[in-house]
Amino acid sequence: MHSSLALARYRKVAQPQPSEVEDPHSVIEVTLRELLRSAQALLAAEMAGTRGPDDHLNRALTAIYILQSSLDFEQGADIANDLFQLYEFTRLQILRHWRREAGGDLETAVKALEDIYGAWVAIGKTQR
Repeated sequence: MHSSLALARYRKVAQPQPSEVEDPHSVIEVTLRELLRSAQALLAAEMAGTRGPDDHLNRALTAIYILQSSLDFEQGADIANDLFQLYEFTRLQILRHWRREAGGDLETAVKALEDIYGAWVAIGKTQR
């Protein structure tokens, strides 16, 4: 990816999006969306050969904490465990990016988050 394209992508995802939360499903949806936006911004920076802005690092880590702590391991053990592992994988990839460590796979984490976010939005539409 050319650095100008990466910069344009970063600028697109770096713009704050207003949100209003009405129910618990929406809280998770907003949190997932913000995590995805920050992870995409960090990925765009990585592809441009730079380290992403600290505010996106902080937002992503906060969103991961919220998502991990909201999982119900008693009622949905299998899916809760899988989601916890996905969020943990994402957290580790974000930290590797920030530390500029080799062997990170932020792109895979972003793709997985896109899938999870899409599925969560679809679930919300069927519940409304």
